[in-house]
Amino acid sequence: MENAERMASILDRLRSEFGPWSGGREDPFSVLVWTVLSQNTNDRNTKMAFDRLVKKYKNFGQLARADLTKIQALIRPAGLHRAKSSHLKETSKIIETKYGGSLKTVLEKPVHLARAELLSLPGVGYKTADCLLLFSAKRDVLPVDTHIFRVSKRLGFATPEDDHEQVKNKLENVIPRGRRGEAHIFLIALGRKFCRAKKPLCNVCPINALCPRLGVYTIDVAKATPSGSGH
Repeated sequence: MENAERMASILDRLRSEFGPWSGGREDPFSVLVWTVLSQNTNDRNTKMAFDRLVKKYKNFGQLARADLTKIQALIRPAGLHRAKSSHLKETSKIIETKYGGSLKTVLEKPVHLARAELLSLPGVGYKTADCLLLFSAKRDVLPVDTHIFRVSKRLGFATPEDDHEQVKNKLENVIPRGRRGEAHIFLIALGRKFCRAKKPLCNVCPINALCPRLGVYTIDVAKATPSGSGH
């Protein structure tokens, strides 16, 4: 089975497991703030910090004018609060002064130009830029997080030596056009519930027949329970 055909089969099975992706458009402010806050922490801590921050600051302009120490206090649950608060404030200032408080004109550019411009913003890395393009601009790109990075190598779509951009390019080349968004959602859910970093649950995984299980070992499912998939 060719890699593109295998990936399509994997996505079909994951859709059956996790349900269809709604694919709705999301506000760039929320996407950028959430993704920056999510770096090096879990969804629970991210949500706590996100809810606290957006309750007080509703847009880039308000965040640009906010006191840095107040931002730090609000996002403390997400960890790395000093660095993240600095990045959020500085990025918000740039968006407010250079783009009039909106990323609309940036997100409407060709993907490679928009991505390069987003990556120039403080604290915006590959994942954040691609999440903005996918969720806020509905562009057919694949944001790669730690789960997708790990899963792609176990599935054999990338090699152990591949870096972030190599993994992204290899996955985008085998994911059917128009399905990169759902691939992002489904592969993250797979990584959280079954293909975990430690003690992966290969014997109950819905795609185990399509996976070469590179670099992993199976465990007794009776001794481990799948964690929630979430997003």
